[in-house]
Amino acid sequence: MPNEDLPFILPPDHEEEPEQSIIFQSEEIDFQLDNEAAVAEWIVSVINMEKCRLTGVNFIFCSDDYLHQINVTYLDHDTLTDIITFPYDDPPVIHGDIFISIDRIRDNATQLKTDFSTELHRVIIHGVLHLCGYGDKTPEEKSRMTQKEDNALQLYDQAS
Repeated sequence: MPNEDLPFILPPDHEEEPEQSIIFQSEEIDFQLDNEAAVAEWIVSVINMEKCRLTGVNFIFCSDDYLHQINVTYLDHDTLTDIITFPYDDPPVIHGDIFISIDRIRDNATQLKTDFSTELHRVIIHGVLHLCGYGDKTPEEKSRMTQKEDNALQLYDQAS
């Protein structure tokens, strides 16, 4: 498949060490993350706490339809989801794309009786933790992931 057909940014073809970056963008929706600089700083602090090294993470905020199409096309999953993480390296190197459905975040926040911002931050850090090597398939992995998310959210709350 030609690279230009992929919906995400591929890692560089060269061996140079990429510059550290966190990029926030949106596709097919009008969404702007509040306080991008503080969120990026928080993400970097979590990555550092996990003893990992950031090279680059792109957060793409999108609609349910957009993320569903990626789920079907690239993962062969015909379901709605709140997040899909595409890692381009193995931990401790953090490099990947994280797609987040703003529609799912809103619905999840309502169902979980939490505010939108808290749910969004939880899902953002969930993707980062996946890039750090944490899974969530087994009950033990889910419990560990939730604990890590809770700790990261406390860190964000303390900083803001």
